[in-house]
Amino acid sequence: MTRTAGEHLQPRDFDVDALAAELRRRVDGEVRFDRGTRAVYSTDASNFRQVPLGVVVPRTPEAGAEAIAVAREFAAPVLSRGGGTSLAGQCTNTAVVLDWSKYCHRLESADEQARTCVVQPGIVLDELNRQLAPTGLRFGPEPATHMNCTLGGMIGNNSCGATAQRTGKVVDNVVRLEVQLYDGTRFWCGRTTGEEYAAIERHGDRRATIYRQLRRLRDEYAEEIRRRYPDIPRRVSGYNLDSLLPEHGFDVAGLLVGSESTLVTVLRAELRLVPVVPERTLVVLGYPGIAAAADAVPAILPHEPIALEGVDHKLIRDQQIKAMNPQALAELPEGRAFLMVQFGAGTHEEAERQARRMLDALGGTEHEADVAFLDDPAREHELWQVREAGLGATAHVPRRPDTFEGWEDSAVAPDRLGDYLRRLSQLYREFGYASETGPSLYGHFGQGCVHTRIPFDLYTADGVATYRRFMERAADLVAEFGGSFSGEHGDGQSRGELLPKMFGDDLVKAFGRLKAIFDPGNRMNPGKVVAPYRLDENLRLGGGWTPASPQNLYFRFPDDGGSFAEAANRCVGVGRCRQHTTPGGQVMCPSYQATGEEEHSTRGRARLLFEMLNGHGDSPVTGGWRSPEVKAALDLCLACKGCKTDCPANVDMATYKAEFLAHHYAHRPWRRPRSDYTMGWLPWIARAVTRVHAGRIVNVLGHTPGLARLATAVAGVENRELPRFAAETFEQWFARRGPRGTGARGTVLLWPDTFTNHFHPHVARAAVEVIEDAGWRVTLPRRPLCCGLTWISTGRLTTAKRILTRTVRELAPHLRAGGLVVGLEPSCTAVFRADAFELFPGDHDVRRLRGQTVTLAELLTRHSPGYRPPRLGGRAIAQVHCHQHAIMGWDADKQLLKAAGMEAEHLDSGCCGLAGNFGFERGHLEVSKACAERVLLPRVREADAETTVLADGFSCRTQLHELDSGGREGRHLAELLAEGLADSADAQ
Repeated sequence: MTRTAGEHLQPRDFDVDALAAELRRRVDGEVRFDRGTRAVYSTDASNFRQVPLGVVVPRTPEAGAEAIAVAREFAAPVLSRGGGTSLAGQCTNTAVVLDWSKYCHRLESADEQARTCVVQPGIVLDELNRQLAPTGLRFGPEPATHMNCTLGGMIGNNSCGATAQRTGKVVDNVVRLEVQLYDGTRFWCGRTTGEEYAAIERHGDRRATIYRQLRRLRDEYAEEIRRRYPDIPRRVSGYNLDSLLPEHGFDVAGLLVGSESTLVTVLRAELRLVPVVPERTLVVLGYPGIAAAADAVPAILPHEPIALEGVDHKLIRDQQIKAMNPQALAELPEGRAFLMVQFGAGTHEEAERQARRMLDALGGTEHEADVAFLDDPAREHELWQVREAGLGATAHVPRRPDTFEGWEDSAVAPDRLGDYLRRLSQLYREFGYASETGPSLYGHFGQGCVHTRIPFDLYTADGVATYRRFMERAADLVAEFGGSFSGEHGDGQSRGELLPKMFGDDLVKAFGRLKAIFDPGNRMNPGKVVAPYRLDENLRLGGGWTPASPQNLYFRFPDDGGSFAEAANRCVGVGRCRQHTTPGGQVMCPSYQATGEEEHSTRGRARLLFEMLNGHGDSPVTGGWRSPEVKAALDLCLACKGCKTDCPANVDMATYKAEFLAHHYAHRPWRRPRSDYTMGWLPWIARAVTRVHAGRIVNVLGHTPGLARLATAVAGVENRELPRFAAETFEQWFARRGPRGTGARGTVLLWPDTFTNHFHPHVARAAVEVIEDAGWRVTLPRRPLCCGLTWISTGRLTTAKRILTRTVRELAPHLRAGGLVVGLEPSCTAVFRADAFELFPGDHDVRRLRGQTVTLAELLTRHSPGYRPPRLGGRAIAQVHCHQHAIMGWDADKQLLKAAGMEAEHLDSGCCGLAGNFGFERGHLEVSKACAERVLLPRVREADAETTVLADGFSCRTQLHELDSGGREGRHLAELLAEGLADSADAQ
């Protein structure tokens, strides 16, 4: 399977500029051959990296077809890409990349009676099933990336997921495909009866030639296909030549499923749908080890579960270390390995009966297990998240070697799974990969598919050589068990080279002939599956990877060994940041949600930062910290910090952005936008305005038509309403009033952040009343201080560190005495809980500040035993500030509101879109509004007048005040509690 000279063309083989110009002239879509885009698409979720020629984002399937026609005229390779989450390297190539996900995402039709639908390739699975929901039908296969994987990508990979236990692989759920060949031939295909074949033959065209060649190929290799193809549920490796057999109806669509863009481009697909299972129940079985759990699978399968997943204690431990899914993990039974067995039926009672029959059958046998029965749908969902988070959870575990894909989805017959896992574990030990800390084993055990990430050393030549030897031995092991190298993720470059071990030389030769039938010039995703690149070629890291090592960093990156390169390399490409539907409690990447642009996803920005370090010497991104491509991508990062929590690899793009901006503008402050000064220096400006009693004048200037426009122009910000200065700051009020109350619980320091102090002091006044009523005495810092937030967010980190140092020094006596600091503004509280430590990880007072800073809700629930909040009642919808979501969480608030008798709905809205200075910066207004219009503003407008809009964040309240929120204003938790106290006093 070696490649011949010229098989894989390089950009120098043709005029790339002319290709780009012709694509722009003829294709209805976005044509991008710029450095930044090429860097963003240079890798997928695999170990591999190849910089594309350029990217085409077609607006219609027909535009995509035209792009292929243009590429053909230049003999340029083409790669059709879905969600970019491929783990075997099939979505990275030196080619023209077609990204269908931005525009070609229509559900074109649905036939409820026939249980079919027609879709474009860019539609995301969760979005398809959301649109199908009124029909009671859904597309069956559901990979763990269901929230962001596209149907085109699923067809390319022959995806499966946990639901394949009931519904089968994608190949089992495709009726027809509309495909286009590189030479321009285009047709619909599916199962082909004898009459249909004869009709195709009579046309005598290119399609007829293809069908004749396919039949000839099938007839020649039929017996070898029947003999060598593993008869197991999860055979995904290789081409689906078995779909051409008579017993499978000469199914050309089935043949093309799983061909990874190497044969055709899929323009549309007709899919087979299945009824939604109305009721489900989940049983979790605990076993002493993962092989013992696998041994129990054959005894469970006769009971026909709709899903049967396995996880080991190492995966659970990794999630515990990363504080992922804590409530779900607490529900697990005793054991060091677990089977998650789900049953579905028309009624809950029937589903539960099925589960109990299974338990009765296992009882008294060697497969009897410790049992946890989960009847709460919310808990079931959380436990499935434990399983779905496997890849991210095991990728970057603190103080552990990094793990990688490569052998992440092998599959064997379920009745041989336990023995296979024992042999695989033995292989791990032989190669030095096994330890108590990893690698973990988990997967779709009901179909014999095993997922794992292995601590390969892909940083040294010896490590890469060991990786190759392991892959070859692992392939031999699976072949011995009659299994498949891939049970879900495809072959791509990871396993293409190994296919002779599984199929034999004759069938691999047949694969080459199949490739030649559809793509004789080898221009469709060359180097994958057939005539593949070596599995240790084109590595994203590799022994030769020598990234720049930036010095004089401001943030210390304590979880990445102090290395910005390690931080930039955190992204594993699973694409959780590419949300297309309501995110399910996820905040990260509001700018991607608003624009649909890969470069504005956390993943896209991480790829650019990785390329900026130029570890391969051929990066399209040049200039290091001065890179305009990186600056452009980070410009629309709202620094919401959502990715710090929501990303399974905990990429922290807000911190990376601040670090980048600090270096980008170093020694050239004149290049900074004016808003960096007006917004970044806001705390000092506000203090100066207060000192000279100019608040009223500034308010007039900022809110008088004409003058307001001039003021925003001078400030270099968007033409938005500027916040009004309060007539009296909170600090002034408190100085007049002084502390009150018994202080029976002790003294807390209430942090007078700039936003609350100067603009919304009523919030802090309310907080004082509530805190004192809870038995605390309130104090303030002796002199004006700042957390440095605005300097951090604008990348003025030298100033931010100086300000934070002064603040920590002032607070040190209070902290050393064990005193708590109460934050009211979530973004400032998050600085004390996260940013300060990341800037000064070795400072013990900073560590105290991190551990002793609390929110108002945390003070009242976790530090005030016996406290009973005033009765509030009623209903609220809560816009939780991004930084609170990412750093502090909302559990304490939820608990407090419940104790107060208020029914509070945590809005699934993500970021409000203002995000501190972001929404005021020039060029951001439309994205800011788009973020607010996704969920927040529509939900607020439709809420009844009695519903309170809870918004602790100053940005969130400002956004609600300025934009069309139906006249509703956001309110802080402190205000609600203070009003409850007043109402209680009045009632008495």
